[in-house]
Amino acid sequence: MINLRNAQFLAPSDPVKDAHVMPLRFSLAKTVYGTRRRALCSLVLLAAVALAAGLGGHGVGERLAPGGWTPAHAQSTRADTLLADRFHAGQPQLLLLATAKGSIDAPEADRAGRALTARLTADPRVSWVRGYWPRQTPELRGRDGHSALVAVRFAGDESAVRAVSKEVTDRETRPGGALSVAPAGESALFSEMERLSTRGAMIAELIVAPLVLLVLLWVFGSLVAALLPVAVGAFAVLTTTALLRALSELMTVSMFVLNIATALGFGLAVDYCLLIVSRFTEELHGGARPVTAARRAMRTAGRAVVFSAVTVAAALGALTVFPLPLTRSLALGGAVVALCSAAGAFLVLPALLVLLGPQVNRFDLFRRWRGSGRPVAEGRWYRLALWVTRRPALVALGTLLLLGLLALPGAQARFGMYDDRILPASSPVARASQRLRAEFPADDEDAAGVVLPAVHVLPPGTDHSRPALRSAPDEPAVHAYAARLSRLPGVRQVTTATGVYRNGLRTAPAGPWAASFTGPAGTWLSVRPAADSALSPEGRRLTERLRAEPAPAPALVGGPGARLTDTEDALLGPMPLAVLLTVAATLVLLFAYTRSVLVPVKAVLLNALSLAATFGIIVAVFQQGRLEALIGPLRGPPTTDVVIPAVMFCTAFGLSMDYEVFLLSRILEEHRRGTPTRLAVATGLQRTGRLFTSAALVFAVVMASLAACDLVMLQLIGFGLAVAVLLDCTLVRALLVPAVMSLVGHANWWPASRRNGAPHQGRGELRDQPSAART
Repeated sequence: MINLRNAQFLAPSDPVKDAHVMPLRFSLAKTVYGTRRRALCSLVLLAAVALAAGLGGHGVGERLAPGGWTPAHAQSTRADTLLADRFHAGQPQLLLLATAKGSIDAPEADRAGRALTARLTADPRVSWVRGYWPRQTPELRGRDGHSALVAVRFAGDESAVRAVSKEVTDRETRPGGALSVAPAGESALFSEMERLSTRGAMIAELIVAPLVLLVLLWVFGSLVAALLPVAVGAFAVLTTTALLRALSELMTVSMFVLNIATALGFGLAVDYCLLIVSRFTEELHGGARPVTAARRAMRTAGRAVVFSAVTVAAALGALTVFPLPLTRSLALGGAVVALCSAAGAFLVLPALLVLLGPQVNRFDLFRRWRGSGRPVAEGRWYRLALWVTRRPALVALGTLLLLGLLALPGAQARFGMYDDRILPASSPVARASQRLRAEFPADDEDAAGVVLPAVHVLPPGTDHSRPALRSAPDEPAVHAYAARLSRLPGVRQVTTATGVYRNGLRTAPAGPWAASFTGPAGTWLSVRPAADSALSPEGRRLTERLRAEPAPAPALVGGPGARLTDTEDALLGPMPLAVLLTVAATLVLLFAYTRSVLVPVKAVLLNALSLAATFGIIVAVFQQGRLEALIGPLRGPPTTDVVIPAVMFCTAFGLSMDYEVFLLSRILEEHRRGTPTRLAVATGLQRTGRLFTSAALVFAVVMASLAACDLVMLQLIGFGLAVAVLLDCTLVRALLVPAVMSLVGHANWWPASRRNGAPHQGRGELRDQPSAART
């Protein structure tokens, strides 16, 4: 852990060299914190900006969409829209399970059921209602005779559906009356996930807040300094929230972006504050006045902060190539929070440091347990780096083998999407969903909908004089098509306007119900899968078979399995371009920072290896259940969610690049002073190792607290991010980076070293003597 009070200090910079500061930086420093009075005025102005941002971002949660998982123009989206608008069919968004104390057909229960159906039908925000009442449809009556089902689909976009679904659920599930109503379905699942996420986050904050405060007190060395990341993080999150509120007026913004942006903003705030406050404290102990110390800290550590923030923003911005509203809003939200965190570090933090001055080290509660400052050469990180650089090939090979073994389970990933089975057993939505699967085997919630526009069938009882259906019917073609679909592997049953089909045979003729499968807009088929869940690899394979089967006319396939397929394709298709843009942006920015070709390439490759190892651990734990003996059985299907790892890796990549820039900033300073590469790496690791490991520890503690929540999705995100940052700051930064840089040697600094024939003396860097840097 770093002790900012007893840190190893650089000799103060030559005041004459402060004149080399770039004019823009000097102007900013003079305006914001040139004097104590200006620093105070800047803080008042920034507080007003944060207050205005807080007011502007108020209610942003109500503007965010619960989904955003499927491309807006995907085939599944168009098919589901056609089914809902033209046929009043397709997958319902809300399922209401009504249960009576006695028979569901008792007079009192029947009147209550009819009244429930009438209220839903009369609501103008409801697109269609399909329930047991008033016709007492047998398929919608439970096997136990005590329950019945009412399926509802709403009109409008995701935000509108979310609002009306919540209102209907709250109104219809109140206790009392002849029927007890419980919610299920997609919208109920999203609402329950949001409720559990909010509750889990609150519980995690209550549990982890004291622990995080203790870690920050130990890391920063004083209570005053430990509160600085809170101020910077609050500024970053408030301004980001206001910008997300503005973005929600222009595009679909996923509700998950707010949680990710908050976590990333807090993590970056801790990182930036650690780097700048440690440098500020060094300058104060070197005899500099607070204004001068702040200016020098921003010239050195501030430069690393700028490059880190821009690199993180550029890397996350590459996610805009994916056509998912979730990833696009995450890209913009992540880029915004990175830049807002840097703005807080550049504007809020130095003004606070100028006002506090030496008081930044007040109230060190752990002073008696701290040792006195020791020379760099006696530090643990320095000795570790020298141990690594004495045997770089062996350390690099062993670490690479370990990371490779950790990444192996990732090759066995089975991608899918989570459903209601990730909810805890105590959830009313989970209980209702379990009863639906047990009591209503004919439920079509997982069925695929195959739409044949302009294909018409005249089922029995249809008025043949209707002008819209006077054209030649396509009954033989639809009959043959339905029979072929029912023979496909993974298909249990096909239902359409010409009858019911199993294994290539029509097992039931068309009845009065068949009229709902055809109309002026065409004909559609309901394909019920044999698998337990359509949101699984089996659902994707079935969708591919359905789309490959020749149809009487161009067909659109929708349903849960089709949405999974379209989401996977939307992620895998642009993946090469996204990787290329991310790598290119990272390489260009790190080259601009280091003037080296090999160092940026090394950073990208090691980050990729760290993320691969994290993904392998996630698959092993959450899909394969390797730790069930230790943590107990996990809920949910044995699949890996196709979207959540991508969301999680964005945050992990951003923090990994942050730690990389931290380490490189000090290694570069030592190299540009003329220190040999091996000693420069050791000195840089000693001065920053405790910084990024402390930052990673704080972030990991916050994320690990989510693993105690009841929602598997939060457990995966919390566990995965905690593992990612801990792997990165231990195996990668502490072992692989020193080993690889030692193996590469002087070539690390090509082409800058070749151009000058000597270590590059960077403009605006501290140029203390090597002996001063090691004492």
